[in-house]
Amino acid sequence: MSAPVFDAIVIGGGPNGLVAAATLAKAGQRVILLERCDELGGQSRTIEFAPGFRAPLSSDTGWIPPAVTRSLGAVAPASVPPDVSVTVAHDGGFLSLSCDANRAADVIRKLSTRDADRWPVFTARLSKLAGFLGEMYQRPAPDIDTTALADLASLLGLGRKFRALGRDGMTDLLRALPMSIQDLLDDQFESDALKAAVGAGGVRNIRQGPRSGGTSFVLLHYLIGAPMGSVRARSSWRDGPNALITAMAAFVRSQGATIRTGARVVRITVKDDTVTGVALASGEEISAPVVVSTADPSHTLLALVEPAWLDPNLMAAVRAIKFRGCTSVVHYALDRLPEVPGLGSAEFASVITLTPTLEALERSYDAAKYRAVSLEPHIELTAPTVRWPSLAPDGKHIVTARVQYTPHHLDDGGWTGAKEHALGESVTAAIGRAIPGFTDRLLHMNILIPRDMETEWGLTDGALTHGELTLDQILFMRPVPGLGRHALPIDGLFLGGSGAHPGPGIAGGAGWLAARAALSSRGR
Repeated sequence: MSAPVFDAIVIGGGPNGLVAAATLAKAGQRVILLERCDELGGQSRTIEFAPGFRAPLSSDTGWIPPAVTRSLGAVAPASVPPDVSVTVAHDGGFLSLSCDANRAADVIRKLSTRDADRWPVFTARLSKLAGFLGEMYQRPAPDIDTTALADLASLLGLGRKFRALGRDGMTDLLRALPMSIQDLLDDQFESDALKAAVGAGGVRNIRQGPRSGGTSFVLLHYLIGAPMGSVRARSSWRDGPNALITAMAAFVRSQGATIRTGARVVRITVKDDTVTGVALASGEEISAPVVVSTADPSHTLLALVEPAWLDPNLMAAVRAIKFRGCTSVVHYALDRLPEVPGLGSAEFASVITLTPTLEALERSYDAAKYRAVSLEPHIELTAPTVRWPSLAPDGKHIVTARVQYTPHHLDDGGWTGAKEHALGESVTAAIGRAIPGFTDRLLHMNILIPRDMETEWGLTDGALTHGELTLDQILFMRPVPGLGRHALPIDGLFLGGSGAHPGPGIAGGAGWLAARAALSSRGR
């Protein structure tokens, strides 16, 4: 039986895949989206880890660029801004920073008058710098070698945005991006707890410590779209962690596109250096002259494409991408939240970091350098049921712990059941020390190590980022130099996942840019 012929195939049903499919379908293309799992959502989908308890991998729902919704004519789901930016455990208590910079300064003043006076200016500075990155992320990655008029116009527009920062702002941006988060914060503050609260955002999902260069960029990257005054938390979808997925899936179908779940792509078919379609695990083949893959670059090029169609130097470059998954996730089902002074619903709805100093954060990272799990891992907590009660039975709660540094690849025999169990015990004990009464509320625990994320979500090395956000893997160098404009070196094949510009946490950004690149290519 011959398979139906489409104009475009999109691989992956996360935010990037859905936005790519919507963009292509709105342009009149016959589109089919293929998702390997039985549910859409990618990393946004919720998993049932205990009867009646569902949780996503991350409670940060990301930021959808306004240019995406404007282009599609779609409306983003309603969102709710956070009240608390971040909370850090220290000295037996908690430092909780409001998203209102002046209120946060009043709290900081108990630790340092100097730091309190600097806080409003510092948060405004971060917001301004992150805002410029947000403008840059709504455009194709800069191509400094371009001669195309359209690309030159885009570069000129970006240059105007850069100049709008002013001389001090331009200097600040160029100085801050390559800095370590340790240096950035040491320049500003003296309170160890305050620096720890902010600095942990600079090592999110990367195998680096706060003294590593470029970690200031990571902080700014994940602040795009955050409300003024917040240094960690972004707004969340009002109707649940998968609200964007639900809305985009409905929009995709309204444009006439086909969505299929439980359809795992095992090969991208190629003839004469040109894409011809895909083959599924079931043996079915689907034809189309365009394929947009939102899988990570390694999986796309090294697992789905036969090596005969790729240049050996390109394959070597893709193998050299730093994935280095080192984040584990532990989901806890609780009969109720602990009642602890300094921790209310606003704190649990945001980010609670248990690492009290940047020095402790650096020590936690040390073990990962030697392919070992830290004895004192960096742990950050959130309770998604404060925002979305429907994720658990009435009155009960979920707490999600994001745990670094737990490398995918370990020496001394690799991951074993005993090591996984020891990690769960270590994390639970650490939470219990910081939050009295936590273990008394515990009903069930589920541990996801990087190996699980590779198996269940198809993430190379278990890397939630699709490739670390190091300075040599951003913009036109993401995923590798020469492939930063989404078109891959096989005619009709495009990369539209988080492994492409603009990277993780920008909901639909890469998918939108990849689909536009595909449409432009077909137009030519």
